[in-house]
Amino acid sequence: MEVMTSPEMTPVTVPAATAPDADEAASRRAAQAAAQAAAQGAQQMRISESRAKAEGRAQVRPTAEGWKQAMGDDGRPQLQFTAKARVSQPPVHLADLTLDERAAKLKEMGLPGFRAKQLSVHYFQHYTTDPEAMSDLPKDRRAEIAEVMFPKLLTEVKRLTTDNGDTVKFLWRLFDGSLVESVLMRYPGRVTLCVSSQCGCGMNCPFCATGQAGLTRNMSAAEILDQIVQANRVIAEGGLGGKRRDGGHDAERVSNIVFMGMGEPLANYKRVMNAVHRMVDEAPEGLGMSARGITISTVGLVPGIKKLTEEGVPVTFALSLHAPDDELRDEMIPVNSRWKVDEALDAAHAYYVKTGRRVSIEYALIKDMNDHGWRADMLARKLNARGRGWVHVNPIPLNPTPGSVWTSSEPDVTAEFIDRLESAGVPTTLRDTRGKEIDGACGQLAATE
Repeated sequence: MEVMTSPEMTPVTVPAATAPDADEAASRRAAQAAAQAAAQGAQQMRISESRAKAEGRAQVRPTAEGWKQAMGDDGRPQLQFTAKARVSQPPVHLADLTLDERAAKLKEMGLPGFRAKQLSVHYFQHYTTDPEAMSDLPKDRRAEIAEVMFPKLLTEVKRLTTDNGDTVKFLWRLFDGSLVESVLMRYPGRVTLCVSSQCGCGMNCPFCATGQAGLTRNMSAAEILDQIVQANRVIAEGGLGGKRRDGGHDAERVSNIVFMGMGEPLANYKRVMNAVHRMVDEAPEGLGMSARGITISTVGLVPGIKKLTEEGVPVTFALSLHAPDDELRDEMIPVNSRWKVDEALDAAHAYYVKTGRRVSIEYALIKDMNDHGWRADMLARKLNARGRGWVHVNPIPLNPTPGSVWTSSEPDVTAEFIDRLESAGVPTTLRDTRGKEIDGACGQLAATE
């Protein structure tokens, strides 16, 4: 299983026995370090509050509301990078395998290898796992082949529609009873699917509904892909605002993927990238999608960003920043206690340098918390210090979650925040959020029946 590592996470060998005086010295050093950190944090908080006061604004502190945030022994919000012990894994599906691996599995069943291509066409191009629809397979073995190659991964539990049928939220039950959600959205000239990559999330961000239940397990590559295949089937059946309304091939299938559903994609790196490779593989091995239409988002797992930089697949990379200063981001995005703002921005810039792909900075605007003008100025300075033309900022009006009193920034505050960024030469576009009415917008996915 993939495990993100950092200097703080590196195992340390501890002697079997330690002298009492050494224990006391270590305790004193730890207490001194904690006191220094607390003093520094208090000083930064005072600076933050004085800056807010100078703008005639409040400085709201981020705290979990309506639920209790899991805390570690160090008093910080608990982070989960791996699934819970002894969690059952989903059965192997055709979409988990390469075309050659599919052929090998079929040969083990006493079938010729060319059947792998036929099955791949049925799944990735016709969006079906129904053996009765596979007339090119031996009739007496169709059911057996389908059972082995297409084990049931996602069962639709509920479907909600809004925006005149152009936005659909799906609630899926996985093989082990876990629930996840994905959101299908039609825009002029493209169809976007927001996919989930984990059952729950271990990043413990206080303003996100997904993180409230913690992490159950990672999703398999096939479970990620099956969200797309089933969405394509819904589109083909006219379940997204009607058929062929925009014309063209892409209007009849998902053209864009955003890994902004449930979970932290880079905490499930291997399976997410296996899924991405199947997305871009030419048909019938995969879906034949453009890598440039795939966006992978992270809250800032720097080791994962570095791996993605070397992956060789030119996806769009998005960093969910939400605050330019460590003082606030430590509280808003708990993983910032491992990898600070500048480390995450350095890794994001390195992605641009290596791939030539412009990076997106996601920034949820929350009233009186992170929307102060001085933070827009700080964000612009930090981005411009790394060069021009490498980044694009997407401010996102906060989507409220049940039990929270937090709300999105006032329109005039939002306008000023954007104006300050643009005046500093930072390209900025206010995100058009979809699905708020059905709890399908960013940060609202909680997977409840």
